[in-house]
Amino acid sequence: MFLTPFEWTIARRYILPGRSEAFIAMVAGISLAAVMLGVAALVIVMSVMNGFRAELMDKIVGLNGHAVIQAYGGRLDDWQGIVRTLQATPGVTRATPLLEQPLLATFNGRVEAIVARGNTQGDLARMAEKKVAGSFKDVQPGAGQVAIGSRLAENLGVQVGDTITIINPAGRSTPFGTVPREIGYRVAAIFEIGVYDYDNSFVVMPIADAQTLLLTGDSIGMIEVTTRDPDTVGQTLAPIKAQLNGRAVVTDWKTLNASLFQALAVERVAMFVVLSIIVLVAVFNILSSLIMLVRAKTRDIAILRTMGATRGSMIKIFVTIGSVIGAVGTGAGLGIGLIFLHFRQVVVHGVERLTGQNLWDPSIRFLTDLPSRVDPAEVAAICGMSLLLSFLATLYPAIKAASTDPVQVLRYE
Repeated sequence: MFLTPFEWTIARRYILPGRSEAFIAMVAGISLAAVMLGVAALVIVMSVMNGFRAELMDKIVGLNGHAVIQAYGGRLDDWQGIVRTLQATPGVTRATPLLEQPLLATFNGRVEAIVARGNTQGDLARMAEKKVAGSFKDVQPGAGQVAIGSRLAENLGVQVGDTITIINPAGRSTPFGTVPREIGYRVAAIFEIGVYDYDNSFVVMPIADAQTLLLTGDSIGMIEVTTRDPDTVGQTLAPIKAQLNGRAVVTDWKTLNASLFQALAVERVAMFVVLSIIVLVAVFNILSSLIMLVRAKTRDIAILRTMGATRGSMIKIFVTIGSVIGAVGTGAGLGIGLIFLHFRQVVVHGVERLTGQNLWDPSIRFLTDLPSRVDPAEVAAICGMSLLLSFLATLYPAIKAASTDPVQVLRYE
């Protein structure tokens, strides 16, 4: 739909009305602001929800792999053969053994529940990029050194170089009963994964040290599996699952975190629907402002029709007016949304200082920072929806203006 210079001149004149139409201009301005706020809210909320899912998946799956294989008795004795089979399976990129056990740790009279985790040297090397203090190079088998989460270190009051005592209640049996096993470990490194539960409880050590602490001998607790495509992990491990039937259970990341990711998906859809209502209300404002404009300009429209303006010209003029309001509001909303997302952490801290409330408690939100990931396709869909609704809102007023009978209007002038 191309406008002639005449049609564009009239449309521009009506987009920027004079003082006599100040009320109409105010309503049009409110419509523009409503579209802007609706688009900005949608872009911000959907990007934050995308960020939540992406960050949780990166951090949780990055630490635990895409699937775990665990024996029914809690201990895998023939794990070497299973690892070799996994490494030869198409689609599997990594299969590593590990041990994991809830225990207790003490330091200077403080006691905290922990999760002792025994990793291979390869896994420890990959975790080195998450360190905030110390060095993972010192976490070697038999060295008696460990790495702990940042919040656990804070709760225990531990710094690099301090020695913590890890207590295993399932110790050795004696004539006087079971004696808990207590071993001191020097803290060689402090890491921060970015997921509260992990940073608040994990103590990582070489798998050989974990076997000594937990008295498991050469057996391990589970095998961590990473695949080429996380979304098809079920199909990739289907042959292994059938082979290990009755001996071990294969659990993928979707099952391990099903409730969390399902809740995020439901909340994401609900937020999109609710916030889309804001854009819909803004579109009704565009509709009402155009109806008011048509009513106010009925005499002008009649004169233009007598001068030779066609019905099609009238439709194009008023469609252009409403579409320009929607387009400017959409563009401004997109800009505001992207700026907000860029400075989101500054905004959160500013609101916290103003209200005195902790808006982002990692113990509740799982992540330490407000995440964000802009999906270009999703942003394009939001902008497209806003522009489409704005266009549809112009059709009735435009057709109403085009159907104006100049004879009836000018008869009483």
